[in-house]
Amino acid sequence: MQMTRNLAIVAAAGLLGLACQARATPQGFLETVHRHVTLASMSPDNGDLNPYAVVVAPVSAGKIQKDDVLVDNFNNISNLQGTGTTIVDFNPTTKQTTLFAQIPQKLAQCPGGVGLTTAMTMLKSGWVIVGSTPSTDGTTATKGDGCVLVLDPNGKLVATWSGPTINDPWGNMAVIDNGSTATLFISMAGFGIPGPDVLDPATHYPVTVRKATVLRLELSIPDGQPPKLLSQTIVGDGFAQRADRDNFLFGPTGLALDEAGTLYVTDGLDNVITAIPDAISRTTSAGTGKVVTHDELLAWPLAMAWAPDGHLLVCNGKNGQVVEVDPATGKQIYGQWIDSDQAQSPPGNGDLFGLAMSPDGASFYYVEDDMNTLVKAAK
Repeated sequence: MQMTRNLAIVAAAGLLGLACQARATPQGFLETVHRHVTLASMSPDNGDLNPYAVVVAPVSAGKIQKDDVLVDNFNNISNLQGTGTTIVDFNPTTKQTTLFAQIPQKLAQCPGGVGLTTAMTMLKSGWVIVGSTPSTDGTTATKGDGCVLVLDPNGKLVATWSGPTINDPWGNMAVIDNGSTATLFISMAGFGIPGPDVLDPATHYPVTVRKATVLRLELSIPDGQPPKLLSQTIVGDGFAQRADRDNFLFGPTGLALDEAGTLYVTDGLDNVITAIPDAISRTTSAGTGKVVTHDELLAWPLAMAWAPDGHLLVCNGKNGQVVEVDPATGKQIYGQWIDSDQAQSPPGNGDLFGLAMSPDGASFYYVEDDMNTLVKAAK
């Protein structure tokens, strides 16, 4: 009898150990991330503030070394949104920060001037492409239609793209880069947005306009010459957008493309992630696409990046969390506070924006707008 009881105790302990081990096994990438290291200030000598885009350089070219982190700024020294003109380069090896580019505030070929956004990438050919959503008073009351700017790897402006399909390039780009050709996906969030004082009588918030789009740009990149814009196709439209005095505007922000050609889009106002099928080849708009997941841990989802486990990492705009999502099932796996600044309510509200995986896939970079810093999250 004693032996039977002992065996039962041993078996129960084994089952408990297995259960604890199962619980301890991470469900996703975020649960393995425990360290957050502030790397550097992203405010250059001219005093620009509010870092937005985060891009890891795929190659060494001009002033840029491979794996450098490029960060642009949306505000000027007076903290007016839509007036930032600088791109900062952080070298992870030397820990040095340098000014990569400073674009003129007033640029005739860019309607409304320059205010650099999260829409930024660097191509394998060395060209840096960045969106402008400009303002003169820091609100959408004076915003221009903006443009897409092309810079060489030494930070010199070489081309500007604007036109009826380009209106305030806003969210982080999804990119297919084949070297001599490239495809860019950029959200456009400025169509028909009034100033922040134009309120909806039902909600008493600024008016929501469902005219935001996702635009696909096809580029050719001749050897030694700037990229040429070959075609433009609207692959998604009808996304929510509106003015906001604190955040300038809300619109579709995060874009992430999977290997099957499905484009995932965050819509912060509707608190949802949707999927646009056949985004690479489609010739017509899919509207807002199919809902993947919504609400729960999401709180104004913004920029997105692919984690090494095939999940999506999504920054929240309304609090300081990043959320991991399985796009295949729509399950929200885990949320982690990466900015818990108690000066905001909820903590970290309005602090997060850009997000990019490190080249080794073991960590990710993000910016904290409250401190104007670049931060690395690692295991």
